[in-house]
Amino acid sequence: MINHNRRKRLLGLLGEHASASVDQLCAWLNASAATVRRDISFLAERNMLTRTRGGAERIEPKRNAFALTGETFQASLERRPAHKRAIARHAAGMCENGETIIINGGTTTFMMAEFLAHKRLKILTNSFLMAERLLTTSENQIIVPGGQIYREQNVILSPFDNDITQHHYASKMFMGIYGLSMLGLMEVDPLLIQAEKRLLGQAEQLIVMADSSKFSRKAGLILCGLNRVSCLITDTDASDAAVQMMEHAGVQVMTVTPEEEQELVLED
Repeated sequence: MINHNRRKRLLGLLGEHASASVDQLCAWLNASAATVRRDISFLAERNMLTRTRGGAERIEPKRNAFALTGETFQASLERRPAHKRAIARHAAGMCENGETIIINGGTTTFMMAEFLAHKRLKILTNSFLMAERLLTTSENQIIVPGGQIYREQNVILSPFDNDITQHHYASKMFMGIYGLSMLGLMEVDPLLIQAEKRLLGQAEQLIVMADSSKFSRKAGLILCGLNRVSCLITDTDASDAAVQMMEHAGVQVMTVTPEEEQELVLED
């Protein structure tokens, strides 16, 4: 494995596991201890991880007092980008010119922006970055609800019920989610749940965009049951049991193959 691919994979592993020993990284990367130690030193010098006694750990971003519960947008964006991009491409292909759609804030849904550039849609989104990107790269009509911008998640949320959401109807809502289980869609922050439910109430079809890792993530809050989900777009790494769980709940499941990852500049 060439240097930048191995280092990118190392960072991805720390994103998933938080920390790891040199021995663990050697096994996961199929690399020698000397190579792994050199990679750790290289990445630590660039503040991309923290070196520990016998291994490495990811750098946890500082949180401010007004941050939502859960991981930051940037941390999520760096996890499984090839899977998310393939899901986003497929989701964008389901949009027909002239439609009104809703897109929630999240890293998988954000990746739809690239593939919506040549569409002609009316898009209601609480993703600040999505709105900004589409305003500069497309001729789609963009609508954002009122509220506070939460920087770490790049999402616009309001605790009040009287925002503009109630005045819009969408044929489809595209939703990224923290986790999935037989109980339904799971999130970690009460304010996010409240805002997402308002958006969900204005859409006919709910299309969930979740890579296969979301089946193993659990949270303490249920956004809605699986019976509200029309379609799930996930990747081919999803287990048969996970797919069957969704299908038994009446959800149409579409699987996509992860795209080749974009190269990061991780060379010497």
